[in-house]
Amino acid sequence: MATGVEELLSMLYELIDEARNVPLSSDKCIIERDKALDLLDDIKAQFPIELTEAKKPVAARNDYIASAKQEAESIRRQAEDRARQMVAQDEILLQTRQKANEMVRLADERGRELRKSANDYCEDALRRTEEAIAEALGEVRESRGKFRAAANATTAPQRPSYDLDMDGE
Repeated sequence: MATGVEELLSMLYELIDEARNVPLSSDKCIIERDKALDLLDDIKAQFPIELTEAKKPVAARNDYIASAKQEAESIRRQAEDRARQMVAQDEILLQTRQKANEMVRLADERGRELRKSANDYCEDALRRTEEAIAEALGEVRESRGKFRAAANATTAPQRPSYDLDMDGE
């Protein structure tokens, strides 16, 4: 018994090739029908085995391709997710920078306002101090003038004042 389809086909080929020619015909021959049918039945029986064996690499290739497609799809999805995360992070970073810039701007503005208020307060406090000192200086000068006047009055010898009456009285 033959083991493979190719061997069975070779046997069928030999059977036909070695067959006797039909008298008065060169392209027709006589073969044993039972032998030919047995060989064809054996070939037919071997085909599922051979086809199954032949389908295994095709199935393995198809499985490999399907697995590769799934892996590629998974990688693509991961890349898209990562890209979305990066875009989201970039957006968050941009928003954070904008917020930080706004906070710095507001802090600078508030600092300028506070410096102006502090300067205005100091200016007002110094003006009031100057006015108070000027007033105190005026009072000191006035007191000093009174003191000098009083001191001059006490240091000058007092002469008795005589009322000379010209009438002789």
